[in-house]
Amino acid sequence: MNREDHINYWLNSADEDLKAAETLFHSGKYSWTLFIGHLIIEKALKALYIIENGNKIPPKIHNLVKLSELSNLKLDEEKRILLDEVNDFNLEARYPEFKNEFYKVCTREYAEHYFNKIKEIYTWLKSLIKSE
Repeated sequence: MNREDHINYWLNSADEDLKAAETLFHSGKYSWTLFIGHLIIEKALKALYIIENGNKIPPKIHNLVKLSELSNLKLDEEKRILLDEVNDFNLEARYPEFKNEFYKVCTREYAEHYFNKIKEIYTWLKSLIKSE
């Protein structure tokens, strides 16, 4: 794949995930909404990684803070904390030992708060990518 194809692969996949997350949210599947939200940000960061690393294949990691560092993304403290918090959704929705506790915490209000933040940071990341 050329650079543009590679970037579009990640962004198109993230856009599809965003649609799925919206559907999940409106269906009351809040923990899965946030799990998919993590994937949206991860994929956008992998597109940015490609830009910053000469079309190299992104590493097979899920840590959003680490991906942002590897992509030379300068985060303010608020964004870094948010990415660190969103990292938890990858674990809490996926692994049984965390799932039950996460279900209790993951109310509509909780999910809506974080899902809105995820959409904001996704929009910001896409703006950085499109300006390249």
